[in-house]
Amino acid sequence: MGSLPDWLDPLYEAEEMRAADTYAIEQAGVASVDLMERAAIGLARVVAGHGGAGPVRVVVGKGNNGGDGLAAARLLREDGHRVDVLAAASLDDLGPDAAANRDRLPGAPPRTFSAGALDGSGVVVDCLLGTGFAGSPRGEVAEAIEAICGQPAPVVACDVPSGVDASTGRVGGLAVTAVATATFHAPKVGLYVEPGKSCAGAVEIVEIGIPRGAPAPARAGLISERVLDLYPRRGRSGSKFDSGVVVVAGGSSGLTGAPVLAARAAARAGAGYVQVAVPASVERVVELRLLEQMTHGLPEDAGGHTEQGVPVLAEMAERAGAVVLGPGLGRSQRAQEFGRRAAAAIPGPLLLDADGLNAHAGRLDMLAARDGPTVLTPHEAELARLLGTEPAEVAADRRASAARAAKESGAIVVLKGDDTIVAAPGGPLAVNPGGSAALATAGTGDVLSGLVGCLLAKGLDPFTAACLGVSAHGLAGCAAAARVGADHTVAGDVIEALPHGLTLR
Repeated sequence: MGSLPDWLDPLYEAEEMRAADTYAIEQAGVASVDLMERAAIGLARVVAGHGGAGPVRVVVGKGNNGGDGLAAARLLREDGHRVDVLAAASLDDLGPDAAANRDRLPGAPPRTFSAGALDGSGVVVDCLLGTGFAGSPRGEVAEAIEAICGQPAPVVACDVPSGVDASTGRVGGLAVTAVATATFHAPKVGLYVEPGKSCAGAVEIVEIGIPRGAPAPARAGLISERVLDLYPRRGRSGSKFDSGVVVVAGGSSGLTGAPVLAARAAARAGAGYVQVAVPASVERVVELRLLEQMTHGLPEDAGGHTEQGVPVLAEMAERAGAVVLGPGLGRSQRAQEFGRRAAAAIPGPLLLDADGLNAHAGRLDMLAARDGPTVLTPHEAELARLLGTEPAEVAADRRASAARAAKESGAIVVLKGDDTIVAAPGGPLAVNPGGSAALATAGTGDVLSGLVGCLLAKGLDPFTAACLGVSAHGLAGCAAAARVGADHTVAGDVIEALPHGLTLR
């Protein structure tokens, strides 16, 4: 895999972080104990900013994460803080750097962790498990994590909350929930992907002296606002067709709002011409709600799409830059068959959402056979149906689930959430840093579909279009929440805020 796009801020996996450490020590000549000292300085600074009235309780394990904690405890004591060091494992057989910091600790030596040891803490420092951990905590470490989770003082995590897989965000059993995580050198994937994201709290990057030239991450990155610079702007001499032609196909009796929202979002995002293909009997309803977009009634059955509409939609698609298929489509047998046949018949860029996705539940291989680029925008339950699994399994490992769906479908997969993940077949993986609670309301997924459909129609490659759309959608949600309040935002507010989301820079 090559380097990441320059608008992705690199996110490290555990293996990549080890490679950077190894480079610093073995090729650049940086002493490993100096790396630990700089990490401890940053960790102590973050801890001092969260301390309460009680003593600082530093809970350490036997690895280098524990060594960071021992060094930070020394620094905090030297600065006048009351500090207790609690060992959840024997500290007799430490690595050389951690042992050196154990021996340099002034004042009371570490004592064995026990029930009630955290009572009255001002702040607890989690230094149990580091970036190399994967799986489920066990034994004394698991007991210490449970105790940390059960006490009321704020928790600061060292590098990554114990129990969180730094490479994936997966939590195999218990995990510490921190108010802040002091992570070293650069951010890790697991701090930005759920459920790890909810465990990390505020992520603070601590520079530890790894020099330039160290191996950089190549598999995952955080979407930055720099991606907005790629938004294709209208030329003065262009026509509406040059600005992007989008067809939105969906809708059914009682489900006309979804295609309307997608069409309005595509237009507000800058598409020059938007058509909406709906069952003939609901065309008038949709037409009355749209002023700038065109409607087209397709053959129907009881207010829903049928296979007879596929050739008509395919002809419309030939003149479009992208098709958004699925909003409000419905789950009748004939509508779902329409969705499958339409996806196969559409020659160009296609975005599948909502019931367009449900039509392909367990049939991702059908999408892999498409010639044109495909973007899928599922939430966890929809992705579970596509993969033939349960939503809880998707939620437990969002990264792996999105990557699997991308590989099996050959599509760009946008797994929606506050940590929206954009996965390409074989990589890379992009993570959105988060949007707003305003987006947790009906219809905002349709807005995202129309927005990304517009960007596809403007000629952006599907991975870039998806990442730009996700970023702008989140920023628009924040702008809408600032105007009317997150609890009162509706999807239409997000549509009206799209210009802000797309032109923030």
